[in-house]
Amino acid sequence: MNKPIRLKICGMREHANIHEVSRFAPDYMGFIFYPHSRRYVGDRFHVPATLPASIQRVGVFVNAEWEEVRRMADLHRLDYVQLHGHETVAYCQSLRETGIQIIKVFGVGDGFSLSQTEEYQPHVKYFLFDTKVDGYGGSGTTFDWSVLSGYKGPVPYFLSGGIDASNIHQIPPESVRYLHGVDVNSTLEISPAVKDPGRVFAFQHELNLVNQQFQSYRA
Repeated sequence: MNKPIRLKICGMREHANIHEVSRFAPDYMGFIFYPHSRRYVGDRFHVPATLPASIQRVGVFVNAEWEEVRRMADLHRLDYVQLHGHETVAYCQSLRETGIQIIKVFGVGDGFSLSQTEEYQPHVKYFLFDTKVDGYGGSGTTFDWSVLSGYKGPVPYFLSGGIDASNIHQIPPESVRYLHGVDVNSTLEISPAVKDPGRVFAFQHELNLVNQQFQSYRA
């Protein structure tokens, strides 16, 4: 299969747990640099040197100062920065011009329109669609995934929000052509920032089945 749906596991913090989860070889691992998150990595955090290079490092930021994002990207050798706030097109453009790859997040809820993504398209690598909440961060709940059936943009996207082994098969087939990956966090957890290896294994198994199921849509 040419284009498997990738796996991003977000909200990692504890070194021992990072090591456990890395054995499952997710495509991306996310670290949250937003101080108000329950999964905030903290001031003394560093990405373990043992993290395999094959796992892409993603730093999650919310309305952070441009210089701070740049500094943390350099310090932690981030492959991507995920912008979860109200970052403007100009902000994304200036950050991208420094060589940083960007994942821009959009909350999907009442009043959301796919047209909101259009002006960001030249400046980001991926979009991420999550369930809209008051404030910032994940909700652990799904939104109406059929909304994405109308997405035809040139920028592939991640799907997030309450995805787990029991519902991943419900992704509408007509929306998977532009689906780059799924972003999972709280549904895999024992406690905030601590993932259960058993749940990771079960989810990865179901994702493999989904990739087989959707092969003809993604060739």
